[in-house]
Amino acid sequence: MSDPDLKTSPLHDRHVALGAKMADFGGWEMPIEYPGGGVVREHTAVRTSVGLFDVSHLGKARVSGPGAREFVNRCLTNDLGRIHEGKAQYTLCCNESGGVVDDLIAYLRSDDDVFLIPNAANTAAVVALLAAAAPEGITVENLHDRYGVIAVQGTRSDEVLDALGLPTGHDYMSFAETDWNGHPVIVCRTGYTGERGYELVPAWEVAGELWDALVEAAAPYDGLPCGLGARDTLRTEMGYALHGNELSPSITPVQARVGWAVGWKKDAFWGKEALAAERAEGPARVAWGLLATGRGIPRAHCEVRLDGEVIGEVTSGTFSPTLKNGIALALLAPSVAEGTEVVIDVRGREVPARVVKPPFVEVGVREG
Repeated sequence: MSDPDLKTSPLHDRHVALGAKMADFGGWEMPIEYPGGGVVREHTAVRTSVGLFDVSHLGKARVSGPGAREFVNRCLTNDLGRIHEGKAQYTLCCNESGGVVDDLIAYLRSDDDVFLIPNAANTAAVVALLAAAAPEGITVENLHDRYGVIAVQGTRSDEVLDALGLPTGHDYMSFAETDWNGHPVIVCRTGYTGERGYELVPAWEVAGELWDALVEAAAPYDGLPCGLGARDTLRTEMGYALHGNELSPSITPVQARVGWAVGWKKDAFWGKEALAAERAEGPARVAWGLLATGRGIPRAHCEVRLDGEVIGEVTSGTFSPTLKNGIALALLAPSVAEGTEVVIDVRGREVPARVVKPPFVEVGVREG
């Protein structure tokens, strides 16, 4: 039974028809897994073939007008001057203390047109901050329910898109604006699984038709519709940050090891002064991976201990279907080194683990 207080994606009826287990993701009712094997089967499909994800709950926003690129560049952390039209960039919206309001993808369409994909729960906040800061002539629009987003991820993703006549093979973090069955679609070489893949951005009313075609095209490769449960295990294996876990208004990019998404040489961006100071002084905690060496599955908020002393906390934890082992991401004291043997308190039971640097598995996301 659907929750009337939750928003639904343009593919909602299709998920329900397939018998998907649904849950609240950022105020949207989205599929966690489908019958017939669940998270492990769907995870494995992406690692070995191809999986299809409805991620239409992700936000969509547009900043347009003369100097839109320069305006966004003064607000968000990464340097839009590093990329050219047709490229996408991972970036952060920070508060003045350096905490992360949201992490998002910026699509540079032109100097006067930047398309943004924030996280579902944070879209309104990001749009409000940009709109409040926008000078005359710059328009900031919340387009959350104007577009769907479908992720096609896995080693056979090119074949699936080829079958629909959609562009493939462009560089990682680049996008093509194309036409499918008379409808505009953005095809970007991005994803959140670590595998080769694409994210498609069709108009809201076209998303269902496109999804059906993708499901049909993926079938010869044993491709599957995949829920957000598999998306989470896939991204955790890669060590990718999730807002609300590894990033938050109280967790900075320096602590989370995503300083590579900060344009340190830029004249200005929100939170620059605080982040520069933290970078110079060294963070009070640092992100690491934890590979369980004993039986047990770590979960968020589990304490991490060394010689009986609490040295940090798990931010994300799961069972890795690829490694068949418990893995976690954690914020630990800066004195902790790679290879340190620690214990994780999993509901009162000590699970031994080793401090490692993610990713936990090796994939070829940037190839081709």
